[in-house]
Amino acid sequence: MEYIYRDNPVFVDCRGEGPAVLLLHGWGCDHTVFESLREQLRAYHTVYSFDLPGFGRSAEPDSVWGVEEYTQLIEAFVRDREIGSPSLVGHSFGGRVALLYASRNRVERLMLVDAAGVKPVRTWRYYWRVYSYKFLRRCVQALLSRDRAERFIERWRRRRGSSDYGNASPRMRAVLSKVVNEDLRGVMPRIGAPALLFWGENDTATPLRDARIMEKLIPDAGLVAVPGAGHFSFLERPALFAAVVRSFFNLDRQ
Repeated sequence: MEYIYRDNPVFVDCRGEGPAVLLLHGWGCDHTVFESLREQLRAYHTVYSFDLPGFGRSAEPDSVWGVEEYTQLIEAFVRDREIGSPSLVGHSFGGRVALLYASRNRVERLMLVDAAGVKPVRTWRYYWRVYSYKFLRRCVQALLSRDRAERFIERWRRRRGSSDYGNASPRMRAVLSKVVNEDLRGVMPRIGAPALLFWGENDTATPLRDARIMEKLIPDAGLVAVPGAGHFSFLERPALFAAVVRSFFNLDRQ
């Protein structure tokens, strides 16, 4: 289905019947990343799998969005569909949106999978890269024509930046730069729903340290740390993930 939000078309895959579950994917992914989870839940729930704006079949946002704007989209969808108290599953970037949503809306249950939301610890190497890039950009812009300078800077970004940044359009790069610096620790104590954290012990994008912080700050939270798994722990350990979902959503009792 296509959902129109502030003139922005947003693709939402809807399957099943029953209490609503909203699936929110991570950066660079789309709704298909949760295909197995959707099939597991659809027998007992109405499962809404989003292509968040800028990903999959959804258009880019018309401005530089942060977590707030993405969360307002989900809030509008829930109101328009007259969904009372949904459950949310968020991976990585989708976890940011799920966290903010659950902090100020009624939620049945919240599942965070290698979720972002804790601002990364910055080392001196990070700040060296940032300020050396800014210095290089000023020098290049002063020495080269505008077009040549932009081409040079673009090549430098692709070599030195993250794959997420390098693969994104200019607008989505601005979105990424905005959201990665948003720290949601302040809203976590306001989450009233039971929360389950499913995390790869070897996750380097959102380290297990972040999960332990969330577990302490969210009043009713439990953590499943997955040995040997990384940032896509739910795909790397599908049988374990399915068992945890079955327990958390009480599927054996329905």
